[in-house]
Amino acid sequence: MADSWKDGILLKIVNVIVYFVFLGSNIYTVASPSSIYYYGKETYITPAPWAFLIWTLIHALLLGTIIYQFFPSGKRTIIDGISWRFPLLAILNAIYVNLWASHHYIVAFVFALFVSSAVTHIYYIVKKHHSSETMGDELFIHLPFSLYHGWTTVLVVISAFDAFGVNRLHHGAGVWTKVFVFLALFFLEGTAATYAFSTPEGDLPASIAIAWSLWAIFVHQTSSGFVHWSSLAFAVLALVWVVKGAFGLLVRRRRGIALSDEERAPLVG
Repeated sequence: MADSWKDGILLKIVNVIVYFVFLGSNIYTVASPSSIYYYGKETYITPAPWAFLIWTLIHALLLGTIIYQFFPSGKRTIIDGISWRFPLLAILNAIYVNLWASHHYIVAFVFALFVSSAVTHIYYIVKKHHSSETMGDELFIHLPFSLYHGWTTVLVVISAFDAFGVNRLHHGAGVWTKVFVFLALFFLEGTAATYAFSTPEGDLPASIAIAWSLWAIFVHQTSSGFVHWSSLAFAVLALVWVVKGAFGLLVRRRRGIALSDEERAPLVG
C-alpha cells in the first residue's frame, strides 16, 4: 500500500509546530542580524555579523523539509529515519540561541555542544543510510543538514571563545590567545578538509559553511595582524576544499549514483 500523507501524522504535526515555534524564533536574528550579532561579546574569533546570515538559508531549506515530510520520499527519511530527533534539535537550538543572545555564554556553550551532537546524529543517519534519489532529497534532506552540521561546528568554536576567551575590545591578543585562536582556525580548516574527503565526492555544503565563516573571521578580525592573516590563510585553504567538493559533485552528477554503493543503501529495508 502506498504511503499516505497521514502516516506518522502526529510527528509531522509536531515537526511543523516546533519549526515555527522554536526555529521560527530565530528568524528575527536572521532577517536583521544587527539586532544581536553586533552587540555580542567580541572575541578574537568573532566573525563579521553577516556570517550568521547562513541561518537564512538553513531555515529556508528546513521549511522545505517540513513540507517534504508529507511526501512518500521525504517521509521515509524524515519520519521513519530522523524521527523525533528533529523536534529535539529544534528545542535545543532555540535554547542555545536565546542563552547566547542573553549573554549566558558558558551555559550557551554547553547547549552548543548539545545542538552539535543532535545535528551530528541526524547528519549520520542522512549521509550513511539514505540515498539522494531525487532533487527533493538533495534540497530538503541532504543540503540543510549538511549545512547545519558544518555551521554548528563553527558555532561550538565561537561559543567556546565567548565563554572562556578574552574580550578583544578590552584586552590585547596575548601569546596564549593567539595560540588558541590558531588552533581553533586550524581545527575549522581541518574539519572542512575532512568533509571534502568524507566521501569520493566530498560534502560541499558543510565545507562551504566553514569556509564562509573563516572568510567572515578574516574580514572582522583586523585588530590583531596575527589573527587577521592567519584566518586568511586558513580561509584560502578551506576554499580549496570547497573547490574539491564542487569538482567531486560535478563528477558524481556526470557518472550518476552507483546503486551498489553501500553508503547509499535505502534507509528502510
